[in-house]
Amino acid sequence: MRKLVFFLLLVIAVLPMQAKEDVTLTAEAPDVVVSGDQFRLTFTVNTQKVKDFLAPSISGFDVLMGPSRSQQSSTQIINGKVSSSSAITYTYILMAGKEGTYTIPAASIEVDGKKIFSNALTVKVLPPDQSANSQQSGQGRGGSSASRAQIAGGKITDKDLFVTATASKTNVYEQEAILLTYKVYTAVNLRQLIEDMPDMKGFQMQEIQLPQQKQYSMEHYKGRNYNTIVWRQYILFPQQTGKLEIPAVTFDGIVAQQTISDDPFDAFFNGGGYIEVRKKIIAPKVTINVNPLPAKPANFSGGVGTFTLSSSINAKEVKTNDAVTVKLTIKGSGNMKLISSPEVKFPEDFEVYDPKVNNNFDVSHSGVSGTQTIEYLAIPRHAGDFTIPPVEFTYFDLKSRSYKTLKTEEYRLKVAKGKGNADQVIADFTNKENVKVLGQDVRFIKLGDTKLSPKGEVFFGTTGYWLGYIIPFIVFVALVIFFRKQAAENANVAKVKTKKANKVATKRMKLAGKLLADNKKNEFYDEVLKALWGYISDKLSIPVSQLSKDNIEAELTRYGVSDEITKTFINALNECEFARYAPGNESEAMDKVYATSVEAISKMENSIKH
Repeated sequence: MRKLVFFLLLVIAVLPMQAKEDVTLTAEAPDVVVSGDQFRLTFTVNTQKVKDFLAPSISGFDVLMGPSRSQQSSTQIINGKVSSSSAITYTYILMAGKEGTYTIPAASIEVDGKKIFSNALTVKVLPPDQSANSQQSGQGRGGSSASRAQIAGGKITDKDLFVTATASKTNVYEQEAILLTYKVYTAVNLRQLIEDMPDMKGFQMQEIQLPQQKQYSMEHYKGRNYNTIVWRQYILFPQQTGKLEIPAVTFDGIVAQQTISDDPFDAFFNGGGYIEVRKKIIAPKVTINVNPLPAKPANFSGGVGTFTLSSSINAKEVKTNDAVTVKLTIKGSGNMKLISSPEVKFPEDFEVYDPKVNNNFDVSHSGVSGTQTIEYLAIPRHAGDFTIPPVEFTYFDLKSRSYKTLKTEEYRLKVAKGKGNADQVIADFTNKENVKVLGQDVRFIKLGDTKLSPKGEVFFGTTGYWLGYIIPFIVFVALVIFFRKQAAENANVAKVKTKKANKVATKRMKLAGKLLADNKKNEFYDEVLKALWGYISDKLSIPVSQLSKDNIEAELTRYGVSDEITKTFINALNECEFARYAPGNESEAMDKVYATSVEAISKMENSIKH
């Protein structure tokens, strides 16, 4: 009796939960099938209160059986909470006909007087496998059937298992994004695949993150049906012009191959066994024709792609010694990591600080896209009306194949006089305290010998008198010459950059050292590359956008740098680009790249004399 009461209470508790659940009708079938194959088409509704199931009109397939109806229901009690589920499934067995792509329309069902429709399906029918040695297997990887070369003791040929390398474009401009795809075609039971990626010389490479759980799909290729999967994808940015070669890639595959015993009893009872067979696969090389960009304008940022530029300011009316922040946002797709940030030109008597750059990039099939935000902070020291001129950003637009210049708005600032002055504000940045005189009435008695002068002795006309004029005059002339020379040198922007090249590179390498300690792989390699390219750009007075490994060698030779030091620097660049994607111990590779880069910059600094 107690059990009956408990069951009734359970049913009463479950019924309201079922009434609240949304009713759905879901259709499922394989995405790809082979002509002549049989497959299941199911329609599942998540309730049992149904009537008037109306199947769709199915064309392109032969209906061998159906619809067969089955019911499922379950109830769970976890920590006092009751949950239940119920469903009805309508199943068809279909046979694929001629090759092509077919659409299975939506089915419908009536629940509580309301009509519910399912999703429509698209099924691709492939032609039969024409290989004489192939045989149809059951369900392959990814839920599709494919032919498998499972001849006992047979050799796995290059037609049974291979990898293709395809580039989205083979004729591009310098710095234009290229999608490189490595795709696996297999008609055997592939268990494992390991690749050895070569050095992509002449390219800057970014890997696209693919799902960890890779799904196979079926594809008809040159008369055979294969299970296929996209294995690796990269976005490449060519750094040089001319014919560049993406080298061939070697893959090591492990295939499970069936063996058949000579003993008929063993073959009957055990069905034979499996052995692991190693297969070396070579993906072919790809040749890319890289065209040079048209004559570059003087203010070219190095950007190639499609971009937009926007700006904002925190306030247009401020007081002296208040912070003014101008924010620039570059948004778009292209070689985002290689562009030079535009510069905001503040009035001369503004105190300007180093900009803060925040990158938010995404690497996808369409290339590298996202935003770069640059924040400039400046402090006005004097009152008045000032103008911050528009900021220009010039890039090469791939759609129009021409240079485009983006321009922000002009900002007019009204600076009112604030409290204090510039000197007081600067002094406030220190922790020093002013000297305080606690008392004026009593002074400390001076001890020691005191020099006395005879009464009536006059200082005027003495040697000390004239030296008091001559020495300050000489010091004044020397300071004028020194500051004029300093101003002339500061006016030479290229020379200033050359002098500060080592300081800037050291600062970036310190940041790279912190990223190394935090084991931030991608940020570490980006910072090391910026340090190397930025250092040599400042030293040689050549913009980063116009640098390449070839003209670096030519310029260093012109400066009299030895071939050994030049080779050390180029090797540091290559090793950094290669180590980022090379397999193995990441920590060891990052340590090696850091040490090599520091050594290369140090040797270059000691060698180049200006």
